[in-house]
Amino acid sequence: MIIKQADFICSSSKEEQCPQNQLPEYAFIGRSNVGKSSLINMLTGKKKLAKVSSTPGKTRLINHFLINNSWYLVDLPGYGYAKASKKDRSVFSQIVIDYIKRREEMTLLFVLIDSRLEPQNIDIAFINLLGEHEVPFAVIFTKTDKTGIEKLNRNIENHKKTLLESWEELPNIFYTSSETKAGKDEVLNYIDEINRSLV
Repeated sequence: MIIKQADFICSSSKEEQCPQNQLPEYAFIGRSNVGKSSLINMLTGKKKLAKVSSTPGKTRLINHFLINNSWYLVDLPGYGYAKASKKDRSVFSQIVIDYIKRREEMTLLFVLIDSRLEPQNIDIAFINLLGEHEVPFAVIFTKTDKTGIEKLNRNIENHKKTLLESWEELPNIFYTSSETKAGKDEVLNYIDEINRSLV
């Protein structure tokens, strides 16, 4: 798939405020500072489409971007930002939970995981929550250029083993780098494949 057009449409503080035109939505979520905004910009080919910040927890709303006038890329608030107040953390969680549980247009949720890290309890807990609510999802490992190949492979294998403790089979997994553009075609082609199956 080639993205020819990517436009910011709106920011929503509640699921019911999201666009109502029933186009398929592909949402992206992950721990704060996982590289979500950079990945979205890399996928769309627009450097400033999603705001990149050195301050974790910057995305606080549901942001909709219309892609090729045919589907939405959705930037969801991150989770696990320790410096946010308890009130803010609960609000972020409720925004996300309401979206993933209620949003009929959400076709797939991409869960972003920092490939430099060992499995984190919060990521595994969130993925297991998706299973409890039967939310379709795939996993994207980010920042694959930021560590050596041996450590990268070890971290990814450890994530797979940890997931298989709770899941009978692994979800679709992608490996990306916003710097090298690794994984861009694979992610976009996967979305295109799903869109074609919906027609």
